[in-house]
Amino acid sequence: MPAAKAPSVNKRLVEGLVTSVVLIVCFGYLGSVMGAKNMINTITLTAHDLLLNTVFYLMAITVIVGALAAILTEFGVVRIIERLMAPFMKPLFGLPGVASLAAVLTFLSDNPAILSLASDKGYASYFKKHQLYSLTNFGTAFGMGLIVITYMMGLGFYREAFVGLAGAVAGAIVSTRIMQGRVKRRLGVVDVVSPEDQVKFREDNVLKAQDQGLVVRVINALLDGGKSGVQAGVSIIPGVLIISTAVMMITWGPKDAAVGYQGLAYEGVPLLPALGRLLSPVFRFLFGFKSPEAIAFPITSLGAVGAALGLVPRFMAEGLAHGNDIAVFTAMGMCWSGYLSTHTGMMDAMGRRDLIGDALLSHTVGGLVAGVAAHYIYLGVRLLGWA
Repeated sequence: MPAAKAPSVNKRLVEGLVTSVVLIVCFGYLGSVMGAKNMINTITLTAHDLLLNTVFYLMAITVIVGALAAILTEFGVVRIIERLMAPFMKPLFGLPGVASLAAVLTFLSDNPAILSLASDKGYASYFKKHQLYSLTNFGTAFGMGLIVITYMMGLGFYREAFVGLAGAVAGAIVSTRIMQGRVKRRLGVVDVVSPEDQVKFREDNVLKAQDQGLVVRVINALLDGGKSGVQAGVSIIPGVLIISTAVMMITWGPKDAAVGYQGLAYEGVPLLPALGRLLSPVFRFLFGFKSPEAIAFPITSLGAVGAALGLVPRFMAEGLAHGNDIAVFTAMGMCWSGYLSTHTGMMDAMGRRDLIGDALLSHTVGGLVAGVAAHYIYLGVRLLGWA
């Protein structure tokens, strides 16, 4: 028995050594450039400012959006939207019409809303296996969509937000189709539920309305939706404080180059802009980015779109984010919406760990397409004089 445990112990030792080396190198490098005291002060002050001025603002949005989403669900608006979208599912996404419900639910909430649908036997009866497993990509492309769009509108970018939504749809089509093709080659065209075991899908299992008076239904929907908004707002705190702080530490330089590092919030070592300048011709052609710092948004969106949104006010304050950038940010933020941190868990919950790599690859391509589509749609809109 002890011999059987040895590999696990060795693995832990190796992981511990690698983690120690990575941390020493990262913090050692930042400390050597900024000064250890300045580095620590910058980390804490940046996280503190993000908490006060970004997280609470985002939480206010998620509470209002949560309440609105609950009203839309309670009084049947979601059903109407779902039915309006259903005819487009097959020609655009290669999915049955009922897949529109997945898009609406993730748009109003977040990526994991897919799981409650995929686990419903009646809902799964409408799908072939390659279609059902592509729901992870399809739903993620719309995840937190209402929050992202509302946030951008709150900053005054209305047309740009809808251009970004169009870009996200383009990314969703590409991601979903690629995933379906890869799964189909591996599994073939097979029903998820055998014909003899199929049962009718009941939307009321997902979209439950309260059997109470009108006023009580309105109040309960608002309060329950607002409560879910608070939970969503709390859930984005780690991502914004940890990921955004880390990204900003490798995005911005000293506040005053003449004075040097002072340990202020949002100072750091500008490594990402250096990478951005190196790849500037590519990013300008694909996404229209004019500032090398803009690369920080899509990179952050890979892990958490809430954290990526936390970068936007800083971009605006520095004059680095304009209409095209906001459209691209919206598209890539929506389409990717932290898929690196959710796809693995979602595919695992669906019992298909072997498809995680396919899902991640497909969605990486889809997110890039979303950004490119948003950029060129925005150029077209400007050419027509609509922006």
